Amino acid sequence: MSDFQQKSFQELTTAELFEIYRLRTAVFVVEQTCAYQEVDDLDLTAQHLFTQAPDGKIQSYARLMDEQSQVRIGRVVVAPDARGKGSGRELVAQAIAACKATYPNAGCIIIQAQAYLQKFYESFGFQPISDVYLDIGIPHLDMILPLK
Repeated sequence: MSDFQQKSFQELTTAELFEIYRLRTAVFVVEQTCAYQEVDDLDLTAQHLFTQAPDGKIQSYARLMDEQSQVRIGRVVVAPDARGKGSGRELVAQAIAACKATYPNAGCIIIQAQAYLQKFYESFGFQPISDVYLDIGIPHLDMILPLK
């Protein structure tokens, strides 16, 4: 079991923020060959959930965003060298638990999932609420996990 940390933007150290941005850019921009503004203003108000290797590199990461009556989980990512070991499953389980603990009045959790991960997210109880659509050239769908 990895040690997860949850921090606001203001609580992140500069080294943690650097490593978060390094991983997100390496995967979402370079690996997935998508040119877009990966760092955005939502980082300023989100809760950042992550694990680190002993050398400080981020191994898994997700951000949690309060949207009044619901919470959005976004930027779900596992470092390439940590994949295939259950890290993604552990990350999503921890993100759901963190949403419930941090935002107890939220009625649901929303995600914008890459379409190939639909069954993975369904295994946590998420249900599709949209058809598959292209977002930056990658098939996605919106999914919801009711909490109440």
